[in-house]
Amino acid sequence: MTSVVVPERLRSGDRIAVVAPSGRVQGERLDVALEYLKEWGLEVEVMPSVLAGHERFAYLAAEDKARAADLRDAWLDDRFAAVFCARGGYGVQRMLELVDFDELVAVPKWFVGFSDITALHEPLNARGLVTVHGPMAAAVEQLGVEEGRTRLHDLLFEPASVTDLFAPRGARTLVDGVAEGVLRGGNLALLATSIGTPTYAAPAGVVVLEDVSEQGYRIDRMLTQLLRSGWFDRVTGIVVGDFSESDDQGLAADVVLERLEPLGLPMVAGAAIGHEDLNLAVPLGLPVRLDAAAATLTPLWPGAAAGS
Repeated sequence: MTSVVVPERLRSGDRIAVVAPSGRVQGERLDVALEYLKEWGLEVEVMPSVLAGHERFAYLAAEDKARAADLRDAWLDDRFAAVFCARGGYGVQRMLELVDFDELVAVPKWFVGFSDITALHEPLNARGLVTVHGPMAAAVEQLGVEEGRTRLHDLLFEPASVTDLFAPRGARTLVDGVAEGVLRGGNLALLATSIGTPTYAAPAGVVVLEDVSEQGYRIDRMLTQLLRSGWFDRVTGIVVGDFSESDDQGLAADVVLERLEPLGLPMVAGAAIGHEDLNLAVPLGLPVRLDAAAATLTPLWPGAAAGS
């Protein structure tokens, strides 16, 4: 089994790097959101390609090689204690073959992002590195919510203080039971499209699933793809986060239940994880304990790492 590596906690005065592995970044939003991070005493450096733009495709932050180079340069620069993604969108998959993940995990540091960034979490977590699925550096609305901002701060600065990953909003029980294992997952669309690629890594433990702007039939299609591929074969428990901006929230919920309930795994829904303004950061790659009846998700911090 791959050993779990928890990066050293952040401290006031640390310098962090902002990268843009995915979609185009609006400078105005980034400027506003970065003020929240600076309030924590962090020094922030925005990497060169974040606001560069792509010559042909306006939906990308910059050329693939430039985005990949920024990620590598920020990660391997010992001036930076953490690497924050500016936003999601689309684009990570285009640069995955340009990233040496073994090189990155050899230098453990906090990595923060979600949505399209799931494509980076997956290979990093598979190599044992704990990463943060949570609000990004240009996420004005999410960083503007005190509960979400506090969770992100505590995970990075005082990880051992976080004892229930569902609090304060809570979750609701779908299938009773208790499950333990490494927390994996993220954005459903990115997990489904990863199957069959070099960075695909089937989870073994508790998984979290979320998405945005997906109609019920597309959620059905992606869950069915995961089921048929054997993605759930070693899953021990399921956390259903927000499926925001679905055409029919009731239909989305029914599809998730119909597809996943037959697995008989402990399962909860309604966790504040995803694209809503309240986005509670969670540590992917960390062992957790899911008590579905009590609707709690307890991080199992390695004692030495959590207090370092």
